[in-house]
Amino acid sequence: MNTSKSSNWQSRIPTLNKLGVEHLGDIDELQVTKNWFQAFLSFVSGGNTEGIIGLFCDDALWRDMLSMTWDMRTFDGCARISKFLAARLPSLKMTGFKLGDFVQLQKPYPDLAWIVATFEFETTFGVCSGVFRLIPTAQGPWKAYTMFTMLESLKAYPEKAGATRDCRQLTGGQWREERENEIEFKDRDPAVLIVGAGQSGLQLAARLKFLDIPALMIEKHARVGDTWRKRYDSLSLHSPVWNDHMAYIPFPPTWPKYTPSLKMADWLENYARILDLNIWLSSMVLGATLDSDKKWNVHVKKSDGSERIFKVNQLVIATGFGDGTPNMPQIPNLEYFHGIVLHSVDYKQAADYKEKKIVVIGAGTAGHDIASDLVRNGADVTMYQRSSTFVTNLDLGWKFMDPLYTEGGLPIEIADRLSHSIPHLLLEGGMAQRATQAMLDSQNEHLKRLEEAGFQLNKGIKDAGLLLQLKERFGGFYLDNGGSQFIIDKKIKLKNGTQIKAYDSEGLVFEDGSRVSADVVIYATGFGDMRNSIRKICGDAVADLCPSFHGVNEEGEMNWYRPLSDKNLWMMVGPLQLNRFYSKYLALHLQALEKQIIC
Repeated sequence: MNTSKSSNWQSRIPTLNKLGVEHLGDIDELQVTKNWFQAFLSFVSGGNTEGIIGLFCDDALWRDMLSMTWDMRTFDGCARISKFLAARLPSLKMTGFKLGDFVQLQKPYPDLAWIVATFEFETTFGVCSGVFRLIPTAQGPWKAYTMFTMLESLKAYPEKAGATRDCRQLTGGQWREERENEIEFKDRDPAVLIVGAGQSGLQLAARLKFLDIPALMIEKHARVGDTWRKRYDSLSLHSPVWNDHMAYIPFPPTWPKYTPSLKMADWLENYARILDLNIWLSSMVLGATLDSDKKWNVHVKKSDGSERIFKVNQLVIATGFGDGTPNMPQIPNLEYFHGIVLHSVDYKQAADYKEKKIVVIGAGTAGHDIASDLVRNGADVTMYQRSSTFVTNLDLGWKFMDPLYTEGGLPIEIADRLSHSIPHLLLEGGMAQRATQAMLDSQNEHLKRLEEAGFQLNKGIKDAGLLLQLKERFGGFYLDNGGSQFIIDKKIKLKNGTQIKAYDSEGLVFEDGSRVSADVVIYATGFGDMRNSIRKICGDAVADLCPSFHGVNEEGEMNWYRPLSDKNLWMMVGPLQLNRFYSKYLALHLQALEKQIIC
């Protein structure tokens, strides 16, 4: 199997061999953890940075989300951790340390062992949580290899949930009147305006509502969920339900493992209704400008043709991966082609193309889904694979890449903290590669048959499987739910190994002189730069100042969910699992800004 061009990577996994540890022996993980934690809180309480650093490995990683930095940061190595602690400890007043209930010795691989433990603490402003991993050393004492700290709530402004919920007793009429006034924003502006009411916007709006931050979503479609309704009918989620639970309302235990797109659309619509979220449907954001007061003047056109300019403190773009400009490769002589050309965003159902010869350009998820849908309905389909693709079985992929999320597994809040407590630099530095290799080994025979059918495979960017394909490309992979077997069985014809040269009247001509006839050409080639969404709304000057949303920065952090160009412009995007977790982080960040805890 070929690997991608950027397959060079250096392992950061603290194996027993690297640590010089030959035998672990009998371990009382709880006592080891208590001893380390007691020393840690003693040094923290005394402001002893040198003492804290002595409890960490030299190449340790500390990831913080808002609790200590008001940002999303990863500090790599003790030198950086020491500098960070020296700068922040004096003003944080960290207190209330309490070891959590989750303390577990884990052996992810035969040559790797660590103790994972959770804890709680407080700072001047917030209630926080943490996760650390201890590894053995040749000298004897266990030391921290990863530390994760995260803000859970602001002390003075708790979430209106559970014991702090709204306890008023409203009549039906009072509730209706209150909701109408809330949604209308007649004589006031929201603090936060969110462009888009899809899965990203909805979860952020829900978090903000119960943090008492007025927010309004502007949705161009007539119904919440229409983004899913307008996709191809054969679409379903490619992640299992236990990964996808949404904030406040988890899916019921009767829910299908993989959610059909139309069912997802209805769920989102009801989610918005049940949580009383503020949405203007069939409305468009015509533009937004930043004034001298650092407020956004957002020009909105409603469904009735009326227009309004909101003056808001925070503007969030939540239009998703697919709201940018569709990628349509420019192939010469299109004007000579007698058939139909469309992008996958415009494909709806196979019945529209009965008895047609179809070329699907692109071998990622959408390409496979559409080609499979067409083949199941009797079409003559050729898939053109432009470059090698990472492929894994749908069920096995999630088993190896996200083992914390399982049927009847850990509570979702614990799973989320543990999952995101592993810094990207460690994932990219060996953990993802090992999981990917184990995953591929488990389906070796199937993938071998796929290669024998001519399909070009890779292990993902840096051999890391799904991890970097998602973060850097938003594509280039396929979670196989049957399409690969169609290729193996020659039901989906395959074309690759040469570039498209031009159209002719009957189809496509390739650089090696070959031709493929087509009545229809469907581009499953993804979408452009997500900054296009910002460009359309805020203009070129603002978009050009925004960082790329592809990949991660030098600390291994994404630019999603972080302030863009200015502290009051944000991008909320991603699959359901990331939305669920990061919506809390972003909502707390916005709350801290609104309450002027940070500025």
